[in-house]
Amino acid sequence: MNESSQQAGGDAYRVEPSRLAGRVRVSGAKNSALRLLAASVLTPEPVQLSNYPDTLLDAQVQVEMLEALGKRCETDSGRIVIAEGRSPPSRLEYAGRSIRNTLLLLGALTARTGAGSVPLPGGCRLGERKHDLHVLVLESLGARVWEEDGRLCAEAPDGLRGAEIHLPFRSTGATENALLAATLARGDTRIWNPHIRPEIMDLIAMLGTMGAEIEVRGQESIRVRGGARLGGARHAVIPDNVEALTWLIGAVITGGDVEIEGFPFDHLEVPLIHLRESGAHFYRNGDRLIARGGRPYPVDLSTGPYPGINSDMQPLFAVYGACAEGQTRIVDLRFPGRYGYAEELGRMGLDYTVVGDLLQIRGGRRLKGAEVTALDLRAGIALVLAGLTAEGPTRVADAWQVERGYDRFVDKMQRLGGSVARC
Repeated sequence: MNESSQQAGGDAYRVEPSRLAGRVRVSGAKNSALRLLAASVLTPEPVQLSNYPDTLLDAQVQVEMLEALGKRCETDSGRIVIAEGRSPPSRLEYAGRSIRNTLLLLGALTARTGAGSVPLPGGCRLGERKHDLHVLVLESLGARVWEEDGRLCAEAPDGLRGAEIHLPFRSTGATENALLAATLARGDTRIWNPHIRPEIMDLIAMLGTMGAEIEVRGQESIRVRGGARLGGARHAVIPDNVEALTWLIGAVITGGDVEIEGFPFDHLEVPLIHLRESGAHFYRNGDRLIARGGRPYPVDLSTGPYPGINSDMQPLFAVYGACAEGQTRIVDLRFPGRYGYAEELGRMGLDYTVVGDLLQIRGGRRLKGAEVTALDLRAGIALVLAGLTAEGPTRVADAWQVERGYDRFVDKMQRLGGSVARC
């Protein structure tokens, strides 16, 4: 998918002050769906996903990659069926926008075909990292891995073999790639220091349905018994916890009244504690959360591995802090460079400073509408939320970034009374 097609209908949002009220259902998780799509490469049999966020731009990119690998994908509202038209080649030929999930296709291809070659995600070069964990995973399983002409390549002519994989820190992507590759490796694999989080458990659940034998031993390790063949699966994608948090925070900062259906309470225990202690008013009714405004107070938080606050969530808390009277402090030790969105919020009048790994926000002053740019997915949603509370209209350029990860975003926002439209 090229960016011109992504941006059809206007590449910006016009956001005006508005109060969110009504009912909204959480879609399937982007960070789970993409991994499940990659897992379909491991089997020639059909894979069917329900609660599938079919409008996500990143999901559409991944589907196009699967089709380039010989898969036939039929998508309708909330469902996708993936069948195999031909055996996959080892080399992914794809000229569109590359995404981080491409690296998981490398692991799946190498496991199934004995070799793989995929375009590197934009800006990703091995020399820029102290450790490239995807390379570490595949090399541990016996593959030779190298970079060539903007591609990452791997080969294991005799197949992958089970191994002890020691991850130097908890990495979601490395854990996922290790799981995908190890399912078809010969013998047992032990993944030490994995990142156990809801999306990982969702992937493990589907791989189990396909016939993989996987044992999770807490945060210590995962044991995978390699097999010769995996079958098909029918699987429901878990709800998106970042989307759920978005509607909750949006309701609070706009003084709204929102009922959020399919709310993943078990996956958001720590963020919910922070929000309740900082003035958010919400209630549980079965699988629904009812948010009724509240008065935001400043928050102090540090991102960390699950069940802590994920780095994807910190831009949402930054906007929450901007609406609070007093100083909010956010520490993101994993991705401190992610504070770039604060400069865009600064165009709206946010009073902030960045000191090393620390983002300090002095809230309580109403933001003003401005021309801003969505630098990435989570930065984009932070700017939209800020625009709902600002004085005057806000124009958020590169709106397609938001639609990489929010299913039916504009429709859901407008149904809640949010003044957000393409322009």
